[in-house]
Amino acid sequence: MLTKQKGDIAEQATILQALRQGWGVCKPIGDRLPYDLVFDINGRLIKIQVKSAWFDDKRGNYVVDTRRTKTNRREMIRETYSPTDFDFAVVYIDSLHVFYVIPVQCFVAYGSEIHLVETAKRQRKPKSALFREAWSLLGDRPV
Repeated sequence: MLTKQKGDIAEQATILQALRQGWGVCKPIGDRLPYDLVFDINGRLIKIQVKSAWFDDKRGNYVVDTRRTKTNRREMIRETYSPTDFDFAVVYIDSLHVFYVIPVQCFVAYGSEIHLVETAKRQRKPKSALFREAWSLLGDRPV
């Protein structure tokens, strides 16, 4: 499956999840903005960056890139996000139908990748586990 197709699937799954929560969803025209969606939650507009995670066979966990990728015909440019680019990142693991809802401050604090551990074999949970299905964080955001 192509990278763009995985991103489209993650975005549509996120939209469906937001609609199930009863939230409004706005989608910007084009892909030049640093966010993919805007949720209207009780009159508050929240910018959402959607990411798709992939399984890393070598490490045995899921990974998501924390950088934006811009491409043209000749080169691929990766840049880090800034804390003002969006409010939350929603990371989707398609094979498990699992979401991670991560505040932008936490998302940009990671290096170039976030590793999502979906196994119970570890003695302690990674800090990313705090954001697994954390949809309530969106409603807790102050006005």
